[in-house]
Amino acid sequence: MSGTFEGSTDISVEIKPEERIDTLKTSGFKVIQEEKRFCFGIDAVLLADFARTRKKEKCCDFGTGTGIIPLLLSAKNSSLHIDALEIQTESADMAQRSVKLNALENRINVVEGDIKIASEIFEKNSYDVVTSNPPYMIAEHGEGNGNDEKTIARHEVLCTLEDVVRSASELLKSQGRFYMIHKPFRLAEIMSVMMKYKLEPKRMRLCYPYVDKEPTMVLIEGVKCAKSRITVESPLIVYEKSGGYTKEVQEIYAR
Repeated sequence: MSGTFEGSTDISVEIKPEERIDTLKTSGFKVIQEEKRFCFGIDAVLLADFARTRKKEKCCDFGTGTGIIPLLLSAKNSSLHIDALEIQTESADMAQRSVKLNALENRINVVEGDIKIASEIFEKNSYDVVTSNPPYMIAEHGEGNGNDEKTIARHEVLCTLEDVVRSASELLKSQGRFYMIHKPFRLAEIMSVMMKYKLEPKRMRLCYPYVDKEPTMVLIEGVKCAKSRITVESPLIVYEKSGGYTKEVQEIYAR
């Protein structure tokens, strides 16, 4: 696809030849994506569903990619203001054009910048919510895939878990909420780093590909300067044995 695309509000947005437009099922919002970069997957959908936001809250999304989590959160809460931070120029540009395509400039602000210095880009102690679907793998884990954009999205090349958690803590107000999806094999490290930066783990949910398999994802909520007590929610099973999504996952996609 190339040329321009006319949005529902008659706004023309440039679409490059290598890009495509996907439509989100329930909201009808459109997101510009490119295969050679990192297209969104179920982890973004699950994180946006797990995150709790209230009316007129202020949110920051770290490593927003093409802006999928802000779009999903905005569909759930139209009064939410979201600053979306992305270090890769091309991905930030796609996110900005997706925001324009959906006429959401008054709700979502895309900023090109580094998570490690988020507190220099945005005001400290001013956010109610921070979300992140960060790189899962440490830099030396695996061989990468020969694609810089995807390697950066999957491996801790430009930022680490500690960078993400520290910066989230710096931006959040006291009692502000941090939401992240990550890999269970790093759960001990995740808990330790969160508590180091005063983000007390309060909710956790493990996600299993099939009912008889090990979990492959963990959703976690931390609250800044909160008392120690965590709720472990019921397991989320993604697929039926037939290979289709479970009823709960279908409902999440339909919200």
